[in-house]
Amino acid sequence: MIFKNREEAGHRLVERLSSYRDQPGTLILALPRGGVAVGYQLSLGLHLPLDVFITRKLGAPDNPEYALGAVGETGVVYLNPEAMAAFRLSPAEIQQLVQAQQEEIARRQVLYRQDRRLPIVTDRTIILVDDGIATGSTFFASVQSIRHLKPRRLIGAIPVGPVETIREARAQVDELVVIATPDPFWAVGNHYVDFAQVDDRDVVEYLNLAEEAMRERAEPSSV
Repeated sequence: MIFKNREEAGHRLVERLSSYRDQPGTLILALPRGGVAVGYQLSLGLHLPLDVFITRKLGAPDNPEYALGAVGETGVVYLNPEAMAAFRLSPAEIQQLVQAQQEEIARRQVLYRQDRRLPIVTDRTIILVDDGIATGSTFFASVQSIRHLKPRRLIGAIPVGPVETIREARAQVDELVVIATPDPFWAVGNHYVDFAQVDDRDVVEYLNLAEEAMRERAEPSSV
């Protein structure tokens, strides 16, 4: 085990990202659900606004946990070449998987943002955070989606991941901050003592608390 929980992972990422504290034009985008718990700690520690970037894994038909790829909320689809070669799905089958996840993305957009739109990304520094990566499909789809929005800089913040995936992720962003690359790597949750599920209600609460903290910080002190 490497982390006690997601809170500790977030605190340790804050230490590595301290140069971005209070930096104007910087936004934290967290991948729901677990990444939002980590992103909340970054928001508090770095004094930066927090929002979600909603990306959904495309699970294999007979094994939903196996990632064939992922689709981001801007519509960008990432397909894992090795997985696609192994499963040999038709374009129609792939489209069916994509459509199902796009419906879930739409549901989460309404629930998490409460009628707010995705914040402006263009010309901003974006810190993209998750609680860890394994195959990297969700992270890669998110990176490609955000790149289309033309950020000034894109920084990845990942507590833990396997060496090969981290190497590929590092090549796709302007900067990648990683705490640990254990070998052997089994699954993200194996490297946390407490990896309790984060539900939709938790995500909404983290976002609301982060917004409240930013608002309080912006208000002039009465002392």
